Amino acid sequence: MEIEVSGKVKVAKDRHQAEVSKQTGFPSAATHYMEAPIDLNEELSIHKDATFFVRVKGNAWKDFTILDKDVLIIDRSLTPGFKDLALVVQDGSFKVLRVPFDKDQETCVLWGVITYIIHDAR
Repeated sequence: MEIEVSGKVKVAKDRHQAEVSKQTGFPSAATHYMEAPIDLNEELSIHKDATFFVRVKGNAWKDFTILDKDVLIIDRSLTPGFKDLALVVQDGSFKVLRVPFDKDQETCVLWGVITYIIHDAR
């Protein structure tokens, strides 16, 4: 398999840091509105221009702990490392495979490296 990397990689900004309240006395119920909201795109994306969010339909990838309605965060700029999960295109459809790929496996095209799996907790 041949992996091609292109495009300019941007340095990630500082991560979100919760602020410490400087208030004394009884806290206001609206205090948490003063704090900036957590942006998951900012927190979980290393390379924003190359990061995609994909919602899974079905349990075909249950072996990888990827269940129905999970959200995969995929970075197309990363080179897959040993035991990484990767989203590949094989025979015109998406599949999840663990690196290293089987040697006797059919040819596939690397689409991106799965960096996070977000599960529904209910």
